[in-house]
Amino acid sequence: MSSVRIECIASEGFGIGESPVWDEKEGALLCVDITGRKVCRWSPLTQRVQAIAVDAPVSSVALRKSGDYVITLGTRFAALKWKEQLVTTITHVDKDKPNNRFNDGKVDPAGRYFAGTMAEEIRPAVLERHQGSLYTLFSDLSVVKHFDQVDISNGLDWSLDHKTFFYIDSLSYSVDAFDYDLQTGKIGNRRSIYRLEKEESIPDGMCIDTEGKLWVACYDGGRVIRLDPETGKRLQTVKLPVDKTTSCCFGGKDYSEMYVTSASYGMDKEWLSRQPQAGGVFKITGLGVKGVPPYPFAG
Repeated sequence: MSSVRIECIASEGFGIGESPVWDEKEGALLCVDITGRKVCRWSPLTQRVQAIAVDAPVSSVALRKSGDYVITLGTRFAALKWKEQLVTTITHVDKDKPNNRFNDGKVDPAGRYFAGTMAEEIRPAVLERHQGSLYTLFSDLSVVKHFDQVDISNGLDWSLDHKTFFYIDSLSYSVDAFDYDLQTGKIGNRRSIYRLEKEESIPDGMCIDTEGKLWVACYDGGRVIRLDPETGKRLQTVKLPVDKTTSCCFGGKDYSEMYVTSASYGMDKEWLSRQPQAGGVFKITGLGVKGVPPYPFAG
């Protein structure tokens, strides 16, 4: 795979860059900085990042069918109007857990917004365990809780036939699959399809390509790996020039470019001097596969 090319497109020095999403209408990449409390939009035309500051850790962003975006903010699902820089709360979760916040989130093929919570970290990947839950925000703005006892609710996506939901609880070091009912949004029959190896470190964000293979960003592993969910085999490893790779998505005109976010949170001066691009956003070209466009929230 000598044609694979990696470039840092935005040296933003994010604390925890996350949730890259391609916005086809704007021809731009969305992402968030959780600890920096901002939602960002990078344009390949201007090569610039626009940012909107918010009042709590913002952990995921998604497109909305009616226009603009939805985000997970603290323990709230919220709507974001970009031009007006206006955030309005849709609903709260985990009200009994003041130390919790949302983490990764993504919209399913039917337009429901799935997102999970976790306890605030003391240090990177160090936190009170089993405090999180996985939720769905439906288009009527009602919320369902699927399960709790989650450590770090993370990467999620759906198979091409929409019959399987893939999910990562980071500290289990496993990529899991569930049976998925697209009509109801119900999940069941959880099983592990891939266990991470030591050098891959912690599984974080995830996306799927048009061949039905999963791409997982490995936090502290400095790479994205391509997995076959049918065989449980790793097919490819792409190493990046930063350790804390957090999430990935496909984008660009034909969804043939991969975008990878990263973090600098918890890195000391010496570590940062070795990895000056930590917290940047990277573009990978030449992978030879394309991704699936993101689904917009239907509510």
